[in-house]
Amino acid sequence: MRKSDSRLGRSICLSALVVLFSLLGFSQSTSTLRGSVTDSSGAAISGATVVARGQATGLERTVKTDATGNYEFFALPIGSYQVNVRVQGMQETMISGLILQVSQIVVQNFQLSVAKGSEVVTVTAEAPVIDSASMTVGQVINSRTVQEIPLNGRHFVDLGLLLPGSVTPPANGFLTAPLRGQGSFAFNTAGQREDTVNFMINGINLNDMANGQITFQPSINTVQEFKADNSTYSAENGRNSGAIVHIATRSGSNTRWTRVPPGSASIPRAP
Repeated sequence: MRKSDSRLGRSICLSALVVLFSLLGFSQSTSTLRGSVTDSSGAAISGATVVARGQATGLERTVKTDATGNYEFFALPIGSYQVNVRVQGMQETMISGLILQVSQIVVQNFQLSVAKGSEVVTVTAEAPVIDSASMTVGQVINSRTVQEIPLNGRHFVDLGLLLPGSVTPPANGFLTAPLRGQGSFAFNTAGQREDTVNFMINGINLNDMANGQITFQPSINTVQEFKADNSTYSAENGRNSGAIVHIATRSGSNTRWTRVPPGSASIPRAP
């Protein structure tokens, strides 16, 4: 084989690996929305148009239900969504305020009635009491808690101590001993050693390959959501045996802010 062919082959393999890891990383810092569309009798409706629109950015994704009436959106950015379902001859249904959190699978089913006019049935989303879409055990710490909770030193790793199953680590622990200006490098949860925790930021691994510690701490001001899965992890995780921590960074929106005099609250202006 000529050297040029060998270099070309290596280049193609490297490009394929980059694309693969990019897709895996993207999927782990986003959410999945799935469900079914049926009529009032419970029969599946195929070919229905389902539109998911991000209420902060205006991002729209459209899919159609399959032969069994099911739909699925992969890799949706986290945030609040408005979902519309329409099909000819049936009344359009819309749900607003549907919250998608980092590394979460949300199931939202729709039942359509026969059209009686041009009006749209609007439903307000409610958070599910039980996660029926996966067997992963974990908890999401939302953006309000992340930004407002008083953390000594503002180190985001300390958010792990808010999770059920986490314990206050010893001061002389292997990776839990705080370092001045950097805080701890891991935490203990679900009975696991601190060096078994896998930290992921927007799907990218943050762990040191030798000691298993976090390599750097992103500023708490850039963190939007923090989720830790303690056990029964989903298929895309598997590097470490301990908890899997998913960190999603903050993103912008279409909201514009009006400048007001000092001492007054900022007033958002509609885009």
